Amino acid sequence: MAGKVFFSVSMSLDGFIAPEAIEDLMGQQWMELQAWMFPLRFVRESLKFGEGGEEGRDNDIARETFERTGASVMGKRMFDAGEHAWPEEAPFHTPVFVVTHEKRDPWERPGGTTFHFVNDGIEAALDQAREAAGDRDVRIAGGGETILQYVNAGLIDEFTIALSPVLFGSGIRLFDGVDAARVALDLVRAEPSPRVTHLTYAVRER
Repeated sequence: MAGKVFFSVSMSLDGFIAPEAIEDLMGQQWMELQAWMFPLRFVRESLKFGEGGEEGRDNDIARETFERTGASVMGKRMFDAGEHAWPEEAPFHTPVFVVTHEKRDPWERPGGTTFHFVNDGIEAALDQAREAAGDRDVRIAGGGETILQYVNAGLIDEFTIALSPVLFGSGIRLFDGVDAARVALDLVRAEPSPRVTHLTYAVRER
């Protein structure tokens, strides 16, 4: 039985998931947006930040998101930003399928992450990710444009937003350009924590 297709992102209170300029990815605003994750024990262990860290519901959610993911899909913009920012042992530990026009051999990293470059569109990338994931889920890792393409194509089953108490003012909005005429949502779960509110929605065709 194939798993679900989902995405999971942190979002500012005014609806942004990333700064506009690629050089600002991993910058101060982005760090504030993701600040809820960095103290977590699971994240510290995954990124080799050292021992210790916080436990609790935020930590459980970060770990559950990782454990359910059998493969990931991302766009070229996210890959370009992460290629130089991720540690040598990239934090995915699964196959990752990059939607791009660039032709490139698979890039294998320590720790089980291999990036595969897919040149024939989002559905081809998803098909390959499903096959690699087996009965686990496929995560659409980002960025915003790639997530939106999958939402508008009716290929997302559910998503989770970690709503952070920060304001961006400008940047990349998660749902800028969504086809609202065909996408409907059902609230599955709302879980507040001391740092963010986790909102989970099931997606269905309107």
